[in-house]
Amino acid sequence: MLEEGLSYPFNGDSALGRIIIGGLLGFGSFLIVPAIALMGYLVWVLDGAARGEEEPPAFENWGDMIVDGLKATAVTIVYGIVPFVLMLISIFVAGSGGTTGNETATGILGGIGLLGLLLSFVALFVLYYLIPAALTNMALEDDFGAAFDFNTIKQVILSGDYLVAWLIPFVLAAGVQILLTAVTFVLVLSIVGILALPLLLIVGPFIQFYVQVAAFYMFGVAFGKVVDVPGAVTEDSAAL
Repeated sequence: MLEEGLSYPFNGDSALGRIIIGGLLGFGSFLIVPAIALMGYLVWVLDGAARGEEEPPAFENWGDMIVDGLKATAVTIVYGIVPFVLMLISIFVAGSGGTTGNETATGILGGIGLLGLLLSFVALFVLYYLIPAALTNMALEDDFGAAFDFNTIKQVILSGDYLVAWLIPFVLAAGVQILLTAVTFVLVLSIVGILALPLLLIVGPFIQFYVQVAAFYMFGVAFGKVVDVPGAVTEDSAAL
């Protein structure tokens, strides 16, 4: 799966053009609309990968892409409400302990707040695992509500295929981030780095787009295998 995922962004005659457009969208994400369009494109990657399509989708039908990006953003927000609220409450509880003037109460409230923060981080980690499956189901069904079809989503996220598909991109993304951070740190400390650092900052969004497309391909392929989507990549078809 890793080999197919890493090569997937380069499939097709328009690979370079797609990476350039995706990198430019990432570079302009602070303008919000490019970030939403990029999210919509990644949803298309999930959909195509689950259906066994060999090439990444083209950057076209921008209106539909932005709409799908808005849907994906809304799904992420809905799923993120609970851990976000829990985090805010935990911070408030921990902070309120210092206003009581009682050391025992301060310790208890601080402990409760710390526990709440820990639980909120665990919830965010779970969501990071769950959301790609939710977005894939939404894309396949072309229905916003399908992102909350927990019967299908549970079947996928409890499978070994999906776990592997999630672990590989997680390690890959973490490795790329560590590498970029290390290179940036080394460049900052060198005279050459002062000149090369701006180039690295420019290249970063293009590398990130490549990693995202590869990762979302693996998510989509795993989903297609588990749910048995027509045309999905299987061990037999991957070997051909």
